[in-house]
Amino acid sequence: MSADAAGGATGGGGTGGGATGGGAVGGAAGGGGTTGGGTVGGAAGAGAARSAGAARGGGRGRPRGVRADVPLARLTTVKTGGPAQWFARAEGEQELLELLAWAERESLEVGVVGSGSNLLVADEGVRGLVVKLAGALTGIEVDGERVRCGGGARLPAVASAAARAGLSGIEFGVNIPGTVGGAVRMNANAYDGQLGSALEWVRIVTAAGVERRRPQQLGLAYRSSSLGAGEIVAFASLLLAPAPAAEVKATLAELRRRRHEAQPQGIRTFGSTFKNPDDPRAGGRTAGLLLAEAGAGALAVGGARFAPKHANFIENAGAATTAEVLALMAEGRRRVLERFGVALEPEVQTLGDVRFPW
Repeated sequence: MSADAAGGATGGGGTGGGATGGGAVGGAAGGGGTTGGGTVGGAAGAGAARSAGAARGGGRGRPRGVRADVPLARLTTVKTGGPAQWFARAEGEQELLELLAWAERESLEVGVVGSGSNLLVADEGVRGLVVKLAGALTGIEVDGERVRCGGGARLPAVASAAARAGLSGIEFGVNIPGTVGGAVRMNANAYDGQLGSALEWVRIVTAAGVERRRPQQLGLAYRSSSLGAGEIVAFASLLLAPAPAAEVKATLAELRRRRHEAQPQGIRTFGSTFKNPDDPRAGGRTAGLLLAEAGAGALAVGGARFAPKHANFIENAGAATTAEVLALMAEGRRRVLERFGVALEPEVQTLGDVRFPW
């Protein structure tokens, strides 16, 4: 995963509670320590109490807080796509469990919206239940050499919290505008760092219950894991190394500078479009260089265009649709395949019936 590929339909991500928001963080997290006012401890907390209330209010029917026909475009950074058939925010592990159990009873597919920074939503919308993590599930807490966080915590906030505590090993996360859950699912990597090297354990919620897994049980590989549909990262623990806080903060500042120099800023985009290929015919070129040298840099389809500063970024320059983004991706990919014989693979995640046209 590049520096822009962790926050799609894979990790949750609360915008209301903030990445360091209060509430209980943790399931089996245990321990103490605080960052931003949260507390680490049992899986109950505010979200669990909310879930109990929801269950009492709805019996085995639709949980309280589930809404119909909720627009999703505003929850993504590229601002395309239609509504969710059903949408809910989960603020605790038990509340998330209740939502997933309801979806299973109703035979509904489940998707997750994280930071929306690596996500392409179908123009027709998304059938089933779309969940966004919030409240305790976005918390971040430092305990010694460990940083425990909710699956919806934003990775840049995690990197900053670690730096303030004098902990090293997650600096690369400052340039990944996604969530911890999405980063786990995609084994996020950037600037010679990857999440798997710092990950101690995760708590996975499914309709059947909660399970704690070690990194060896996640099938982590290059920009991928074995996590399946309906398996949502509720909490994660990172084991980091002590380091002078000033040095870690300086590293974050340098990484931010490098990102600003290399990548477009302030545009509506989902980040990296294609994965960097390992095909020897690419000659070591990145996806962005291949697209640029194949003449895709100036291409546009409707309101979608390849960003002038970096050809591996697609920008919504007007009122682009997901269909226009897909058409642009297909043309860029075709040109690279025609010139170099390299078949680029999408890095962007999808939600709903999104089909790549090749």
